[in-house]
Amino acid sequence: MIENLIAMAPANGQGGGGSLISTLIMFGAIFFIFYFMIIRPQQKRAKEREKMINALEKGDKVITSGGIYGTIAGIEEKTVLLQISDNVKIKLDKSAINIVEKKS
Repeated sequence: MIENLIAMAPANGQGGGGSLISTLIMFGAIFFIFYFMIIRPQQKRAKEREKMINALEKGDKVITSGGIYGTIAGIEEKTVLLQISDNVKIKLDKSAINIVEKKS
């Protein structure tokens, strides 16, 4: 068994160094591609969504992620009171707001 290991070892002692560096460079390049193509845009969208949710005001017309259209009748720390019709109000989590159309 030791003879097999000795036979597989490089003869001049420099056999695997170049391939290790090129492998590390490729992994680094792949990481940067993933960062700029996937991670960074996703973080940007998350910041924009957080900004939209924090800017909600009473009277804004919104669409929820479930497709419910309504007008914000009240806002609390984590929830909103959404008026969807005359005398019909529902309480939703702020994260359920998907689109802010316009303020009435």
